[in-house]
Amino acid sequence: MKRRFSLATGAALAALTLAGCSTGVDTGAQAGAGKPEGGIPRPEACAADSKYVAVALPNLTNPYYVAMKKGFETAGQAAGFETEVQIANDDDAAQLAQVQAMLQKKPCALALNPVKSEPAAAIVKLANDAGVPVFTVNVTVDDAALKAQGASIVQYLGADNAAGGKQVAEQVLKDLGADADLKVGFITEPDEGPVVARDKGFEDTIATDVKAKIVAKVDGNVKPDDSLAATTELLQGNPDVNVLFTSTGPASYGALQAIQSGGKKVKVYGFCAADEPLTDQYPACVAQEPEDYGKRVIEQISAWLGGAKPEAQILRPLKLYTKGQTPAPGEVG
Repeated sequence: MKRRFSLATGAALAALTLAGCSTGVDTGAQAGAGKPEGGIPRPEACAADSKYVAVALPNLTNPYYVAMKKGFETAGQAAGFETEVQIANDDDAAQLAQVQAMLQKKPCALALNPVKSEPAAAIVKLANDAGVPVFTVNVTVDDAALKAQGASIVQYLGADNAAGGKQVAEQVLKDLGADADLKVGFITEPDEGPVVARDKGFEDTIATDVKAKIVAKVDGNVKPDDSLAATTELLQGNPDVNVLFTSTGPASYGALQAIQSGGKKVKVYGFCAADEPLTDQYPACVAQEPEDYGKRVIEQISAWLGGAKPEAQILRPLKLYTKGQTPAPGEVG
């Protein structure tokens, strides 16, 4: 398990990126696809009565993606689409292979929630070469990797992550005082662009307290068990930490488990764990609405097919929950 940050993505990711250029997908599968105003490819499959839309998601162990899958399927059915959702089980190579297989079925569009930001560029390139437009959701595709591949997306839709991190930090300062002596630990995921944006939003805002100090950052890998282990490690090495910023829902859950089992008097602020009530120890969190995101991506694809020009980026606000409240089902970090 990754717990401390690395400075490079490693040879495995590089190999996967290269794999995107030699997967054997028939780039002529969408021969005849048009490029209307705006330069977005329109595959011939988009003219079918029942349009096939391919959806690629990272996992179903995180309640976030269970909700998102429901949004895609419900909205897809309402729009008259044949919507296929593939689950990669957090494996970049598996996600690339799944998209390759779906592209052979000639989709009208690909909706992509990448496993990781950088390897996803190879998936986008694969779709570009097949003439299939890519609508991304939740996890951004790394800009530098996209440029290296010569690849492009139509749209990104997701939470306003930097604003979410800022919201959490503002609540910390409101609850604990604008000049509190804060020793902060981060349970995060440095390989996902949205999480990095959350961290920056929090860090920039908490810095307004001159006594606040970021003591340590560890990688929770967006998994409860990994976050529990990472939190335990962080607190053992930094016993003066009194606030944890958890920048994903699974990180919040894992951190709470670590604190409760260890008896630590540490407050957890972050992105909401699914169905977890807010308490003295867990005073505030911000929640996304992944079911709504899936629904909105389908709506964006439908609007594009109807002649609308998609916005390059759509950022959705987050909901703040505080002590005594519980996020609604499907409202998670």
